[in-house]
Amino acid sequence: MNPDLWWWERWWLRRTLRFRITVVATGAALLCLLAFTLFAPLLIGRVQVGAVDRELERAGVTRLLDVAGAPVDGGPPLDLTSADVRQLRAGESVLRLDGDSAHRWVGRVEFADDGTPRLRVTGDVLVGYAEANRLGTRWLALAAVAVALLVGVATWLAVRTSLRPVERMRVAAGELPHGRRLPLPDARDELRELAVALNALLARRDEASDRLRRFTGDAAHELRSPVTSVRAQAEVAVAHPDPDFSLEVLESVVEESQRMSALVDALLILARADSGELPRPEPVDLVLQAQAAVDRLGEVEPVVLVTAPMGACLVWAAGPEVELVLDNLLRNAVRYAQNQIRVSVLPAGREVRVVVDDDGHGIPEEHRGRVFERFYRVESDRGRASGGFGLGLALVAHLVLARRGAVRAAESPEGGARVEVRWPVYR
Repeated sequence: MNPDLWWWERWWLRRTLRFRITVVATGAALLCLLAFTLFAPLLIGRVQVGAVDRELERAGVTRLLDVAGAPVDGGPPLDLTSADVRQLRAGESVLRLDGDSAHRWVGRVEFADDGTPRLRVTGDVLVGYAEANRLGTRWLALAAVAVALLVGVATWLAVRTSLRPVERMRVAAGELPHGRRLPLPDARDELRELAVALNALLARRDEASDRLRRFTGDAAHELRSPVTSVRAQAEVAVAHPDPDFSLEVLESVVEESQRMSALVDALLILARADSGELPRPEPVDLVLQAQAAVDRLGEVEPVVLVTAPMGACLVWAAGPEVELVLDNLLRNAVRYAQNQIRVSVLPAGREVRVVVDDDGHGIPEEHRGRVFERFYRVESDRGRASGGFGLGLALVAHLVLARRGAVRAAESPEGGARVEVRWPVYR
């Protein structure tokens, strides 16, 4: 958890999803209801006053006053201030609080027979006005708390019911054996999408596990032979301490050590490639790279010819991995070629092809789809004496496919093997 968070943020994030949703829903409901409760006295008062105003015209006490507020009907003076009188003359109602009760007055201006203006006032007492407001507010507050609690309980049960399939899915995912998948819910909702995503994750996990198991077994098998050879020769040299024989043994040990070193280097490259550690892509000129790869071969017995256009052929890849691909292709061709190797760089629309042809024994058609698998070798046709581990073409395929390219094996016009790789062209 992020140490920069406040303590209450860390506490909140440690709570369960069910708890957080329930607290948020309950809190929101309680705040809304309490806000409504604060306006309750105003609403209750308006209801009371509105009911009294409708009854005043029918059953209220009516008095006749002059425009200054003095009685002209012979009755006692009214408890009205000059401001109240002005408000009544203007046609507005007056509400006067008196302890728990209140007085309500409405008025209108009339004219006597001699034209003198008079103020006709009708009023009544609102008994228990303040107490009704207090009780109404209190009961509304209690109702708000009760409703908020009900909302909390309902939210808790709803979230618990909704998350129950997720819990079952979690338990099932933890107990699934290798190769099994989660059952998909019938409803096409978010849970089904989650199950589909988890099944895809499980498929990738099983694929990676199978690949790692095969890789580990093949690597152990390939390392066992040179290690066993070195050990056997060393034991023989110790048992027969002859200087001439010891020198021969040491030369053989050096050769086997070089083979083991090459195998370990190839395994490390493949391991880094499997983990996604690819360099940042950039435009790479395949014409220059092909010629540089031939130059790195040095003096070899098969003749290596390069066919390429005059201009640059840029592809979207990385220089070091293109060098590694071309070096493996050429070393593989040199291992099996008899007299000639041809390297061709061919632009092809949105791709650039690199074709390596040799005049060796070729690759039988039934093996062409598998020569790019790790540790796969066509021993009966191309021989174990070549010293290969079956990793060169696997590494080529992995690096090229990682750049959305393509690889394939076929028969060359010279009768040997043809290996073709394609990279997306740089635009």
